[in-house]
Amino acid sequence: MSSFGSSFWATRRVVVTGGNGFLGSAVVRRLAATGAGTVLTPTSADYDLRDRAAVADLFADLQPDLVIHLAARVGGIGANQARPADLYLDNLLMGTYVLDEARLRSTAKTVMIGTICSYPKFTPVPFHEESLWQGYPEETNAPYGIAKLAQLVQLQANRAQYGQQAIYLMPTNLYGPGDKFHPAVSHVIPALMKRLVDAKEAGADHIEVWGTGAASREFLFVDDAAEAIVLAAERYDGGDPVNLGADHELPIRDLVQIMVELIGYEGEVRWDTSKPDGQPRRGVDASRAEKEFDFTAHTTFAEGLQITLDWYLANRDEAEARAI
Repeated sequence: MSSFGSSFWATRRVVVTGGNGFLGSAVVRRLAATGAGTVLTPTSADYDLRDRAAVADLFADLQPDLVIHLAARVGGIGANQARPADLYLDNLLMGTYVLDEARLRSTAKTVMIGTICSYPKFTPVPFHEESLWQGYPEETNAPYGIAKLAQLVQLQANRAQYGQQAIYLMPTNLYGPGDKFHPAVSHVIPALMKRLVDAKEAGADHIEVWGTGAASREFLFVDDAAEAIVLAAERYDGGDPVNLGADHELPIRDLVQIMVELIGYEGEVRWDTSKPDGQPRRGVDASRAEKEFDFTAHTTFAEGLQITLDWYLANRDEAEARAI
């Protein structure tokens, strides 16, 4: 595990937007482990980041000298299909206003979190950061992915024109304790985990899974992602985007089999090929993160899945409570 410079954090006044969410909670825990002096986690009830005036109020009230912008509206393929306009506009406005207010107030550093969904649909694997502009994202991901990618353009333009100190990180698919397990908003691992546990408990003879199983994904344990974000906030000052990944691409069909065995489900898995697979392949080249701020993921997939399952079984009401 990478070490942190607590002296860097001891005097920092850090605002983490989305700090009470899945990734945000992990980042806040990691900041606490570094000895960060002040960590503030305003909620959407406190400040609606889609409202420019509310963002100005947040900065005026909290006076951060380092902002980690994690607040986002996200979901799996189903949510992407059902609410593409919401996912586009909400994420665009939140990121735009936070980044620009940080510029206006000369905030010492801003960490923007992008998404792997911004890559073109047929990006060669492993994804290199230089491939971001070589095509249009996969259709179900495009509104969200393009909204987040706009912040990279804004960040780089602000660095060039105003000298704004801001960085842009792109985690691959995250999983772990604290994830969202409600079907309306869950991603592939929590969605599958809930359905398999429910099916096992009900004695169901089969479950249906969207797509063909041929698509692949790379999964990064949430605590590893948090470590990467805190390391980058401390050590990385470049304007180029940086992938965060675990160097482990996995076909969805193999993922389902791993989870069937982990949970002990004995029924049949049926593939609903009328449903989309999403992006055909995902796997990132994370070498820039290792080079620039000494990050490598250290949680094995088997270990991370077991931790996630244990947390879910112990916290089902919390895990399944819908979060928009």
